[in-house]
Amino acid sequence: MRVLVREPIAEAGIELLRERFDVDVDGNGELGERIGDYDAIVIRSATKLTAELIERADRLKVIGRAGVGVDNVDVEAATRRGIVVANAPESTVTSAA
Repeated sequence: MRVLVREPIAEAGIELLRERFDVDVDGNGELGERIGDYDAIVIRSATKLTAELIERADRLKVIGRAGVGVDNVDVEAATRRGIVVANAPESTVTSAA
């Protein structure tokens, strides 16, 4: 399974993903051109996953949002495609405190 980590997350989180998956960390590339190459994507708040981007994601099965809420993801478009959208609301609690 190929995973794209689109925005900075803790190195420990990246290492956990790499234990089981093929992980690319890239916050600068053109997402519309690359999203179709991945089975999963990890985002934070800066990446907006619109219906148009989700339609290009032929292989995508999971959208992971490192943080609270999923307002930057078109959940309806993802649901239509059978893509699981999950967030990690506790992921920033320590850093925010």
